[in-house]
Amino acid sequence: MDHTKTASSTEATLQDGAPPRSAGPVDPTGSRASRRVQKDVTHATIVIFGASGDLCQRKLMPALYTLFHEGFLPEDFTIVGVARSKLSDEEFRSEMREAVEEHGRLGRLDQAFWSRFAARLHYLGGDLKDGASYDALNTKLRELERERPDPSIRLYYLAIPPSAFPETLRHLSASGLSTREHADRVRVVVEKPFGEDLESAVVLNQQVHEAFEERQVFRIDHYLGKETVQNILVFRLANGIFEPLWNRRYVDHVQITVAETIGVENRGAYFDRAGIMRDIVQNHMLQLLCLVGMEVPARFTAEHVRNEKVKVLMSLSPMQEEDVKTSVVRGQYAEGEVDGRRVPAYRYEPSVDPHSSTETFVALRAFVDNWRWAGVPFYLRAGKRLRARTTEITICFKKPPLALFKLGNENQPEPNVLIMQIQPEEGISLRVGSKRPGSHFAIEPVELAFKYATSFDRVPPDAYERLLIDALNGDSTLFAREDEVEYAWRFITPIHEFWRTTPHCPVHPYWAGSWGPEAADRIMERDGRAWRNEVPGQRAEATEER
Repeated sequence: MDHTKTASSTEATLQDGAPPRSAGPVDPTGSRASRRVQKDVTHATIVIFGASGDLCQRKLMPALYTLFHEGFLPEDFTIVGVARSKLSDEEFRSEMREAVEEHGRLGRLDQAFWSRFAARLHYLGGDLKDGASYDALNTKLRELERERPDPSIRLYYLAIPPSAFPETLRHLSASGLSTREHADRVRVVVEKPFGEDLESAVVLNQQVHEAFEERQVFRIDHYLGKETVQNILVFRLANGIFEPLWNRRYVDHVQITVAETIGVENRGAYFDRAGIMRDIVQNHMLQLLCLVGMEVPARFTAEHVRNEKVKVLMSLSPMQEEDVKTSVVRGQYAEGEVDGRRVPAYRYEPSVDPHSSTETFVALRAFVDNWRWAGVPFYLRAGKRLRARTTEITICFKKPPLALFKLGNENQPEPNVLIMQIQPEEGISLRVGSKRPGSHFAIEPVELAFKYATSFDRVPPDAYERLLIDALNGDSTLFAREDEVEYAWRFITPIHEFWRTTPHCPVHPYWAGSWGPEAADRIMERDGRAWRNEVPGQRAEATEER
């Protein structure tokens, strides 16, 4: 794809605000009505490529079973798993039952429901590199859909390694599977990572469009299916007290943290090629930044919302060499203790190069150069083997302009902080100053908070449940658009290029079980700020032990 042409078409779309195809209205609340398939979706076939893989067994099949159990799937649906293994339908059903029992959120399976669900499961073994496998799939799908009175939704889910995307897409096109008579009812879901830099993302978009039109493509980021992520817009726009404050006049800075206590687990070979910048920052974290920073869309439709997200990415201040030196830190975990057990250094993990310079931690300072956010720093950090598992967005407001309580107080009021907790417990809290009971006029921070687990009468749906229903409905609001992916890579790629071409570019070590390398703290300290190092459920620590 010619990149200049892509940018021009993007700008035209943003100016016009009139998409070639508009999905239905967005309901970010995750209500039962919003999670149900639309009335015209009465028949659906879901084809999962890579059905024997970890993603299908841990996420997709448990999500599909839960949707069926709660009545959210179409009246008539079929699921076809495709993988290299040679299995019968019954063997596939048995494997999927074990997966749902182990990873599903409903607990013990209801035998009657499982029997009805299992009857919809079918399997086709074959090599995805062989065109004959797609001919066999075409035959099987025609047989399964033969009795349906009207065209059904056909959803292809590529739960396969990114390296297999191009060939699979080519075969889907060559076999006619992507170009049915009713193309508007054929969709493809593509998992991240979508490319490994700007150039490869542009090429992959070309390959996707050789088989599917953009309106058929759903680039999935499961973070966008989480209730708190969707609630960012509701929280901003449905509460009149916050949107007027959501700008450079009142916000001092924004922190976005994605911290994990786990290492690379069984993904050492993949992670050592990707690093955390590609694995987390380019997709998850920039999506969160977009939702925090975007302008109010003219309408709550997929294209209007995505237009505003793209504008944020277009406004990110490009990283020059000096910016990378002073505003970006990469690190790699050393041996340490996490959750009470000793864990090895990254270079001693299975399938990792013992001389690897791959980053397991990154922290950076970014700026959104537009009228709303000019001069407000956005601090992003992501890492593995850190002190706690937490994903959160912190909006730090400016201090009151006058120190009215300066005399006679033990301490000064802290700035107000709004914390959006995405995991492990989804919820939102607002930290405000309050007088401590007693004769002294002392001010202490207190939290006004709610958690999804306790504030509503039901458990929030899994992210994949919401996203699968949206894909079946053709609602692309929570999926990345072509230009969205490319603008994200425009911001990230120069950082990778600097790391690749600069001799002796430091990779700062940090102890497993800490909050990351000290160099990441200095990014904040130079600005007179500090990271919010807080373990969910505990008060912020006054000092950090490394």
